[in-house]
Amino acid sequence: MSETPVDADEVRHVADLARIDLDDEEVDQFAGQFADILSYFDALDDVPEVDPEADLVNVMRADEVRDGLTQEEALKNAPATEDGYFEGPSVS
Repeated sequence: MSETPVDADEVRHVADLARIDLDDEEVDQFAGQFADILSYFDALDDVPEVDPEADLVNVMRADEVRDGLTQEEALKNAPATEDGYFEGPSVS
């Protein structure tokens, strides 16, 4: 367990921010799980720092600006478009 316990009020606050309704049993369960998660972060403090490897090289290509698709090219295979945009199903 973490040295910083997570209390029920903190769990309820996070649940309110996420717009999730929790009953008292779930609040207690999540408080324990949050405390466990924080203890895992505490364990990272015990990991020793190492010097970066001097011979590591970036194997990725260099970032470079290139032209993207035109609006017509991007929309040419779309099943439906409207006013130059992708048309999707209505979400209610």
